[in-house]
Amino acid sequence: MDEKPNLFKRIFLSFFRVINISRKVIINLIFFGILILFIASISNDKNTIIVENNSALILDLNGDVVEQKQQVDPIEAFMNEALGQQEENPEILLADIIKVIKSATTDNRITTLVLKLDKLNRSGLTKMSIISDELEAFKATGKQIIAIGENFTQDQYYLASYANEIWLDPNGWLILDGYGSYQLYYKSAIEKLAITPYIFRVGTYKSAVEPYMRDDMSPQAKEANQLWLNDLWTHYKTNVATQRGFDISNFDENAETLISKLEAVNGDIAQYALNNSWVDELKSRHDVETSLKARLGVSDTSDTYTSINFRDYLSTLNLAFPMPHAVKTDKVAIVVAKGTILNGTQKPGTIGGDSTAKLLQQAREDDNVKAVVLRVDSPGGSAFASEIIRQEVELLKQAGKPVVASMGTYAASGGYWISAPADKIYAAPTTITGSIGIFGLMMTFENALSKLGVFTDGVGTTEFAGFSPTRPLSEGVSKIIQMNVNKGYQDFITLVAENRNMTLEQVDAIAQGRVWSGAKAKELGLVDELGGLEDAINEAATLAKLTDFDTWLVEKELSPKDLFMKNVFGQATALLPTSIISLSPLEKSIAKLKSELEHLNYLNDPKSTYTLCMSCEID
Repeated sequence: MDEKPNLFKRIFLSFFRVINISRKVIINLIFFGILILFIASISNDKNTIIVENNSALILDLNGDVVEQKQQVDPIEAFMNEALGQQEENPEILLADIIKVIKSATTDNRITTLVLKLDKLNRSGLTKMSIISDELEAFKATGKQIIAIGENFTQDQYYLASYANEIWLDPNGWLILDGYGSYQLYYKSAIEKLAITPYIFRVGTYKSAVEPYMRDDMSPQAKEANQLWLNDLWTHYKTNVATQRGFDISNFDENAETLISKLEAVNGDIAQYALNNSWVDELKSRHDVETSLKARLGVSDTSDTYTSINFRDYLSTLNLAFPMPHAVKTDKVAIVVAKGTILNGTQKPGTIGGDSTAKLLQQAREDDNVKAVVLRVDSPGGSAFASEIIRQEVELLKQAGKPVVASMGTYAASGGYWISAPADKIYAAPTTITGSIGIFGLMMTFENALSKLGVFTDGVGTTEFAGFSPTRPLSEGVSKIIQMNVNKGYQDFITLVAENRNMTLEQVDAIAQGRVWSGAKAKELGLVDELGGLEDAINEAATLAKLTDFDTWLVEKELSPKDLFMKNVFGQATALLPTSIISLSPLEKSIAKLKSELEHLNYLNDPKSTYTLCMSCEID
C-alpha cells in the first residue's frame, strides 16, 4: 500500500534534484561566461589603453551631467552594454568631467581638446559654467580647443563657445532658443475624469500645484519665473558673447530678425551661423577628419587622428580598487544631496530623509572630519524628510563641525530648507533657489468611480475613520491639512529668519514660494557668497581652521561583495562602447507627461505636505 506514495515521493525528489542541478549549472554558466568575457576584455591587447604623444582628448559626453549618479546594478549595466542594449537615461558625473579636463591640462601628451558634444543632454547652466571654467584653464596653457558638431543645442553651444575654433557641418543646425519654463496643466482633464483635487498651499508664488487647479500659468507665477529666467539668459548671453568676441545684441531674440537673416542665405542655417559669427568654419565629417589628421598626425593604432576618448582617458585615471580614505588626516567631508527629497531610505540619485541624514551622521561621528560641505542639487520634496536632514545639519554644528552649503543647479524649496541652517551658503549666479513655500496635494476618485457603478460606504467610530481616495475629503480633515500647511510655512520662514539674521516680515516678503537666481538670492541675503564647490570646501576648511586637509566624499558604505562587483564590472563596462537614445519632440512631450504623473505617485511625505519647486525645470 505504501509503495505507490513512496514511488511518487522518489519521483518528485528526483525531479526536484534535476531542477536544482539545472538551476545551479545555468547560474554558473552565466557567471563564468561573464567572468571569461571580463577577463578577455581586460587582457586583450587591442583594448590596452595608450595615450600617444600629440594626442587630442575627445570630450564626447553622452547623457545628462549630474552631481551624483542614480544607483544602477553593475551586472545589469555590464550585460546591457555587452549585449549592445541602449541605456535609457545615461548620466555622466560632473566630477569625472572635471577630473579628466584637469588631468589633460597638465598632461604633456594631450595638446588639443576636441569637444564632440552631439550626445550631451541638457544639464543646466550651472554645471556648464563649472565645466567652462576648466576649459578656460586648459586654454590658458596654450593648448587648443576645437568644437566639432553636426548640430549644437543650447547647452552644447555654451561649452563650444569656449573653444578656439567651432566647426559646424555644412548641413548643420544652430539656433539658440533661450530659456523657458513651460508646464502641463490638468484642470480640465481632471474635471472630465471626475477626479476631485484637494489643494492646500501657502505663498502667492507657490505655483507647484497650479497644474491641478488651472489650465494656464497664473500672472504671479509668470512674473516670478520671467525674472529668474531673464537672469539666467543674461548670464548665458554675456559669457558666450565674451568668448566669441561679439556684442550681446548679436543674439536673435525675435522671429523677424532671425527670418531676415535666414532669407539672406536662402534658409541655410549653417551659413547663417557662419555669417553671424556663431561658428568659425563649415566642415563635413571628412573635412573634420582631414583637418585633425593634418594637425595631430595619424594614430599608430588606427587610421584616424591621434586621440583618446573621454571614457578611455577617465579609465586611466581611476584605480580599479580605490583605497579607502586615510584615517589620520583632517578632512572636509562632502555629502551630496541630489534629486527629489523623499521620506525614508532612498538610492543614490534621490535624497532620502533617513539615508541622507545617515551620511551626515557618519560625517559627524568620524573624528577625522572637521567640517562638512553639503552639496545640494535639489528642487525639494517632502517637508518631513527635509526636516530630518536639517536636524542632522544642526547636530553637526553642535558637534563643533562647521557646515557650508554649496548649491548646484537647484536648491529650491526643500533644497533651501536643508541649506538654510548651514554656517555659510554658496551658490552659483545661475543656481535656482528660494521657492520658500509649502503645499499639500491629494486627489479622490469617488465621482470617477461612480460613473463605473463603484461606490464606497460604511461606518466608523470617528469623523476621520476610513479615509480613502475613494471617498471625498471631509471639511474637517481639509481644515486640519490646511492648518498643517500654514504651520509648515511658518516653520519655514522662521527657520530662514533665525539662520539668515532676518525678521519674519523680511523673509515673508521674499518667500511666498518665489524662485530666485543665485545672483539675486545673494542680493536678498538668502545666500552668503557666489561660488562653486571648491570655494565652499575652502570656506569650510577656513571655518574649521584647517590648513592641511583632505576631502572625503561620504557615500553609502558598500559590502565587500558589492564593492567587488562594482569595481570589476565598472571597469569592464569602461572598455565597451556606449550608446544613447535620441527622443523625438513628441516622445519628449509624452515622457514629460509620464514623468509628471509618476511624480505624484512617488511623493511620500507622511502628512502629504511638500516644499517642492515644480516650475524650476527649464525647457
